[in-house]
Amino acid sequence: MKDAALDRLSGLIGTWALTMSNAWFLDSLDEKVRGQASFEWLDDTFVVFRWAVGDTTPPALSVIGYSDSRSQYVMLYHDDRGVARVFDMGFADGEWTLLRADSDFHQRFEAHVEDARIEGAWHASEDEGRTWRKDFDLLFERT
Repeated sequence: MKDAALDRLSGLIGTWALTMSNAWFLDSLDEKVRGQASFEWLDDTFVVFRWAVGDTTPPALSVIGYSDSRSQYVMLYHDDRGVARVFDMGFADGEWTLLRADSDFHQRFEAHVEDARIEGAWHASEDEGRTWRKDFDLLFERT
């Protein structure tokens, strides 16, 4: 039986076209990189989130779950660079947030969620969250 908190993620399930833009690390802030994402259930217990932009192969892989004791969503992330990270996640009232506050640096994702569109941005902080720089914007459009 699916947890009520996890059931709130049902609107994410499916496939999405991605557009990354406004990225400081690309040749131009105007450059747009296309990609794809998918969300699917794993035994009604977790949501598996895969995404890739450009020629990323294989896609990044995340597993989203809900911690009853913390009353908190948690996302475990891994990509082909061998990076593994844990994010605290919020998902309510059309807002999706991810936050990581680790010793190497802090990251956050803030997005507005609609039925067929998610508009968000990734930020990073090198000074424990006192100041933030934008990494890139990320647009999801349901396919």
